[in-house]
Amino acid sequence: MNIYLDIETIPCQHAGIKEDIAASMKPPGTLKKAESIAEWEKTTKPDLVEEQWLKTSFDGGLGQIIAIAWAIDDGPVEWLYSPNTSLEGSKELIKDFFDDLKHFRSDKPTLVGHNIAGFDLPFIWKQAVVYQIKPPFWFPKNPKPWDNGIYDTMMQWDGKNFVSMDKLCKILGLPGKDGISGADVWPMALEGKFEEIGVYCASDVERTRLLYKRMTFGG
Repeated sequence: MNIYLDIETIPCQHAGIKEDIAASMKPPGTLKKAESIAEWEKTTKPDLVEEQWLKTSFDGGLGQIIAIAWAIDDGPVEWLYSPNTSLEGSKELIKDFFDDLKHFRSDKPTLVGHNIAGFDLPFIWKQAVVYQIKPPFWFPKNPKPWDNGIYDTMMQWDGKNFVSMDKLCKILGLPGKDGISGADVWPMALEGKFEEIGVYCASDVERTRLLYKRMTFGG
């Protein structure tokens, strides 16, 4: 039994996170004069802080899940999305996702996704620890692409180099992304397009299923 899975994430929403990042960021050692350091603090540092903050969307300990979608075998894609960017919204997504998969009590499913071993699964597990939501017994906490129970389409295609889902779909003649990528998720959240994020996440699950079937010669 396969579970095709994808998540969309946003940067950390904890109060004071940008201030914490700023406090840990020091000027380059090449800057010695007080006026040069002051100029760096004023003109360069704010952009660097913003850049580091945006990268927290890749950190399961700091970022948050804004949408999650999955499908079991050839069944319909199920998806959940948070109606806001609150911490509580992310927590409820994970809880509801685990609740919906509680019926897997004896059979261990195969989790299928694109970069699922390197991103989706570790992110979900870390969020579960942060929020103290116990995952199903079969959910991996330290997954490897070669583990039984995991099929990572990215690693199966090229175990050494990153290849995007969109690129791999195009290589294999499958429908690619519809002009949206993961980089668009946070701007969409800022515009309140939460349902659209959920739809996008669900479409990635459909693409994942197509990739899997193509790469396994029909699955």
